[in-house]
Amino acid sequence: MTLSTQKSRQHLLWLLLLAMVTSVQSIYAQDDMAEEEEEESPLSISGSVDVYYKYDFAGSAAAGGNISGGENYTFFAPDHNSFSIGMANLILEKSVGKTSFVADLSFGPRGASSSIPTLSIDDGSFHIQNLYVAHSFSDNVTMSLGYMGTFVGYEVISPTGNFNYSTSHLFSWGPFQNAGLKFDFALSDQWGFMIGIFNDWNTYTDFTSGKDLGMQLSYAPSDGTSLYLNFVTGEQTGTEIDLTAGFQLAETFYLGVNAATYSAGTGSLFGAGDSGFSGVALYPQLTVSDNVTIGSRLELFSEKEIGDIFGGGYSEAASVFGLTFTANITSGPLTFIPELRFDSASEDIYIDSDGAATGGATQFLLAAVYSF
Repeated sequence: MTLSTQKSRQHLLWLLLLAMVTSVQSIYAQDDMAEEEEEESPLSISGSVDVYYKYDFAGSAAAGGNISGGENYTFFAPDHNSFSIGMANLILEKSVGKTSFVADLSFGPRGASSSIPTLSIDDGSFHIQNLYVAHSFSDNVTMSLGYMGTFVGYEVISPTGNFNYSTSHLFSWGPFQNAGLKFDFALSDQWGFMIGIFNDWNTYTDFTSGKDLGMQLSYAPSDGTSLYLNFVTGEQTGTEIDLTAGFQLAETFYLGVNAATYSAGTGSLFGAGDSGFSGVALYPQLTVSDNVTIGSRLELFSEKEIGDIFGGGYSEAASVFGLTFTANITSGPLTFIPELRFDSASEDIYIDSDGAATGGATQFLLAAVYSF
């Protein structure tokens, strides 16, 4: 990208920001300015704690394994044959009139070293998941400014927001957080639109001159059905297009869908060129009783060039088919999550207990998640 092209791109981003602010000011000026006593909500405190035990049947984690800690090139629940912690999550929220804040803090490897790849356990276990302020200019326009969980993808960091305890490849290699300024527009009862300017992915501070442009178009035609088309692009991070959807097909049957393609930027983990990934995941879930739901995750994930994600030493860009069987068994605020996961790759990207390359990985885990 030439210098003039880079400058033109930055100018376009700031012109979009100026247009958003101007439109909001116009909406706010037209709003009813009658003075009313602002309602103040009490400080809300919520969160969760989670722990797990996992056994890798190949013993790959014990043998050194891969970038994720050994099991399947995802960043969560990596430990083998160990009773381990996920994280303690503490969420503070408060609103006064049309203004609010969210401070979402986590303590533990799932929230810290696993969420931002540049961190390690030695850097400490504290991590900010969300830290932002928001203001509603009207019922249809809300501005948010700060460090926010990403709008891209189906899964999230906190296990309370996912059905499966382990995470997909699509989530593990996409963004976790986007820091910046965004505007959410409620276009109608069914349609919504978001546009924002953000730092590079997963960073508290942006050390590059360019910024990312992010957009989301949402559609909720009925109760239990929602679709989100997400787009984020930046010179450093690259470009990702993502579709997330959920369908309540019957009273006891739900189907989630996630599909994405990503092309790397000049400063991404994958390097420049045609590198990146693409994939699709399905999340069928069946409610068996008030306390038991069973489901699975079927995922096909592919790197675009040899060694993008799974290292090198093989002849073709590798792809992985993942099949995860999960149950959620609830007792009040406590959820037990037994899970069996199979990953099968087109190349020998995994390591077995003897240190030899192999084409598959199988793990069992049992997690406990307490929400408050």
